[in-house]
Amino acid sequence: MLAQYPPSLQLMTLPNITQFSPMLYLTGFPGLEAIEHWIFILFFLMYLVAISGNCFILIIVKTNSRLHTPMYYLLSFLALTDLGLSMSTLPTTMGIFWFNSHSIYFEACQIQMFCIHSFSFMESSVLLVMSFDRFVAICHPLRYSVIITGQRVVRAGLVVILRGPVALVPIVLLLKAFPYCGPRVLSHSFCLHQEVIHLACADTTFNNLYGLALVVFTVMLDLVLIAMSYGVILYTVARLTSQEERLRVFQTCTSHLCAVLVFFVPMMGLSLVHRFGKDAPPAVHLLMANIYLFVPPMLNPIIYSIKTKDIRHAISKLLGLRKANAKSWG
Repeated sequence: MLAQYPPSLQLMTLPNITQFSPMLYLTGFPGLEAIEHWIFILFFLMYLVAISGNCFILIIVKTNSRLHTPMYYLLSFLALTDLGLSMSTLPTTMGIFWFNSHSIYFEACQIQMFCIHSFSFMESSVLLVMSFDRFVAICHPLRYSVIITGQRVVRAGLVVILRGPVALVPIVLLLKAFPYCGPRVLSHSFCLHQEVIHLACADTTFNNLYGLALVVFTVMLDLVLIAMSYGVILYTVARLTSQEERLRVFQTCTSHLCAVLVFFVPMMGLSLVHRFGKDAPPAVHLLMANIYLFVPPMLNPIIYSIKTKDIRHAISKLLGLRKANAKSWG
């Protein structure tokens, strides 16, 4: 029976479930070995755009005094979470491509899944705070500078950002207490809690219910509150008399709305596949998980660079200075 697995994986399959193997096996991209070099190029470009794009946003906000406002502080929070999410999956994904390294220690897997889920919850929280910022800016513009201050944004951001990681600690630590049997194979190039928990040969009801409650009271609650904010925003915009004024006001929300859709649509798709698509082809699970983790960090800096006037102006100014310097040196 073990002959179907590679030798490194056979070593992880122990007949006695009371023995704990510290190694797990990341399959990566099974069945796609023939086009693996193209997949590598795609992932390399996604990492390059995500890391460089989010760093660029942080540098622009840091160096441009005009952008030292609550809205752009929140954008910096979003860029940091996207950067953290990209860096969380980078070691194992690139390790598979560069070194054909599929094995990972259980403790390293725990750290990676904690980082991935933490940054996912953080991004959901940041998007919620950003929706409140847009709600106050559009529905109560005269009170905006009183309600939304830089200090309050930083405090609120820290509170909502820390709630996910703190709540994740129990279920991540409990994974070490479970016995594991059979081949310890994970179907992605990174560790996710919902996959590792299925390898346990014990009653995992607490982890399953706790994980479900955590998603409901963080991500799903955030999504409901964001939807309510936009409901009120749309109602306020619809009451404006001028069509031009409606478009101008609503355009201030388009970047954030795109970021919300880019983050929550893949997350909901992945949740549905995990809950109800157990008979779906492995490629579907692989595709949804990779879209959920890799696409938002890549697209968010592009969206904000294109849709946000101040960011576009800062980029144009930066590029203009570089061109001027190049001409002076020439």
